[in-house]
Amino acid sequence: MEFSHIPVLLQPCLDGLNIDPAGIYLDGTAGGAGHSREIAKRLTTGRLIALDQDPDAVAVATERLKGLPAQVVQVNFREAARVLAELGIPAVNGALLDLGVSSHQLDDAARGFSYHADAPLDMRMSQQGPTAADLVNTLDREELTRILRDYGEEPYAWQIAGKIVAARAEQPILTTLQLAEIVAAAVPPAERRKAKNPARRTFQAIRIELNHELEVLDESIDTMVDLLNPGGRLSIITFHSLEDRIVKTRFKTCENPCICPPDFPVCVCGRKSRGKVITRKPIVPSGQELEENTRSKSSKLRVFERSGS
Repeated sequence: MEFSHIPVLLQPCLDGLNIDPAGIYLDGTAGGAGHSREIAKRLTTGRLIALDQDPDAVAVATERLKGLPAQVVQVNFREAARVLAELGIPAVNGALLDLGVSSHQLDDAARGFSYHADAPLDMRMSQQGPTAADLVNTLDREELTRILRDYGEEPYAWQIAGKIVAARAEQPILTTLQLAEIVAAAVPPAERRKAKNPARRTFQAIRIELNHELEVLDESIDTMVDLLNPGGRLSIITFHSLEDRIVKTRFKTCENPCICPPDFPVCVCGRKSRGKVITRKPIVPSGQELEENTRSKSSKLRVFERSGS
């Protein structure tokens, strides 16, 4: 299976994890195993557990990690605590999340993530459950507007949602190019003349909603921190502002969870810090990386370290 994957922010990620060759590590988004393989290669008596919900990614990662101290499990990273418990692993020395859609998912037109080629409107990362076509053909205009506004930061959300509802009344919206053409017809001509495809925000929003991406991230960060050994680190790579905002906020709360009024002389809420933020500002790709991999352009890395000794 052809599965292109250039690991984004690889060296900063490895540095951020501060890998112990005898440690146990978790990659919650194995993808093409780019990060997983480099982590596993640095282990001696240690072990890597690599997770991914996409069966294509699991097959490729399993092959690419052969001969290394690594195990691949097909599951969403929201299930990390359960998986580790079943494997008899109480805590890990480091964990990684590389969020968003993978290069393989974008490049394989049949998966329906891309607006550059005609294909069934799918977008399911797990290849299970309802598709993007189910979503756009059933939700009302108000709900579609909310999704496009909240998850795509789309300024023409109401207009696009209206065009979707009108178009599906004539015939079901079943392919990626159908949807892309509907979006293009809904936005002003000036927007269509821009270099970036006007459908990009709509496709992002529908993908995030369909796969519950922000919900899963928001509810998983605390769990990931809980799974760290003292001194263990959690590294998260994001690709858009919505993800980065969640990570930044959650890390800040883990570092300083106090909810006492600011004028209180001492903390009385009893909420203890769980560690410290290593990256006060996110790490972004170098000029060289941007030249070698244009898809790294919007990536940001943030790292949190669990407290204790």
